Amino acid sequence: MAQDEDAIDRAVRLHGEAMSAAEDGRLDAASTLAGEALELFERESGPLHPDLANVLNCLADVHEQRAEYAEAEACSRRSVEIMRGVRARASGQDMDRLYVQSLTKLGSLVRVLGRYHEAEPVLREALAVAEASLGEEDADVITSLNALAVLFKYTGRFDEAAALYDRALRLAERVGGPDDASLATLLHNIGGLDHARGEYVRGEPAARRAVELRERTHGADHPAVAADVAALAAIVDGQGRHDEAEQMYRRALDIFERVYGPDHYEIAVNLNNLAGIREGQGHRDEAEALYRRALTIKESLFGADHPDVAMTLNNLALLLAGMGRGDEAEPLYERALRTFASRLEPGHPKVRACVDNYAALLRDRGRGAAARALEKRY
Repeated sequence: MAQDEDAIDRAVRLHGEAMSAAEDGRLDAASTLAGEALELFERESGPLHPDLANVLNCLADVHEQRAEYAEAEACSRRSVEIMRGVRARASGQDMDRLYVQSLTKLGSLVRVLGRYHEAEPVLREALAVAEASLGEEDADVITSLNALAVLFKYTGRFDEAAALYDRALRLAERVGGPDDASLATLLHNIGGLDHARGEYVRGEPAARRAVELRERTHGADHPAVAADVAALAAIVDGQGRHDEAEQMYRRALDIFERVYGPDHYEIAVNLNNLAGIREGQGHRDEAEALYRRALTIKESLFGADHPDVAMTLNNLALLLAGMGRGDEAEPLYERALRTFASRLEPGHPKVRACVDNYAALLRDRGRGAAARALEKRY
């Protein structure tokens, strides 16, 4: 059947408008536009055409921003399968580029869902294809390096992450210059790695630079800016500047709630972090309410056995233990450790921190033998 060129042109236009809407944070419009483009491409080009894969990547991004992770993964997996079939029939840099983009999106989504071992081979394949086909200084090589580095941060492989970030940053600055807006994501993540390593002073310049670059591009009230502000807040908090960090978290929460509503992943992350500040300021009841709200959101999005759920369980347990509510804290520590042990390597910092916290509680309650057994087990 001959293609309707007017329909194809309309689909291309709709896809471009969808990407612009997603970039601006207009997610309802982006979803509608991308859905219409997908329907037109599928009708005119068939279900296995690369144009479909391209639109599916856009839809996956929209679903991810809306914290609709099952839908995002389904779109992303379909895109990867289409592109694997396309590359079996035809070769070329354009096809390789779209395959790399599809793999990077899928690997990053699986990482968000806490399936770290599954994410690594997908992201490694994306980087290998990008390097072989697109050249070292290509933007999709830089994106692939960044995605793999983020995974390594989450799995506690900090030195490997740092090496990838260093390479990606050098390439990005060489291609776009030191003030290019595309550097913001890399700088955000580099600051996040320093935060994970406890190197808060070192991480602050990169995190601040990310905020400045993103604000210059998107203005002060964009959700991407809010994410950068929240990342900077964590670094500032780590240096003991709690009041400054609290203002940043509240600014980020205001933007996220306005754009995403009350039950988004970014809301949960910032509630968890704000709870830590309020706890340190002596507002324990408020901190408990914030942790519990964060926990409810995370469990609704990811289920009970996600590493992010475990981190909030650990934080809530630590708070309850400090309030003399050890009976409530113990089962939370148990849940957290089971999840951490199933998803992370034994020496991961989150595993060690949870074991230390739980063992301290056991010793405070006169159960030194149980504490020693716990430390031996993990």
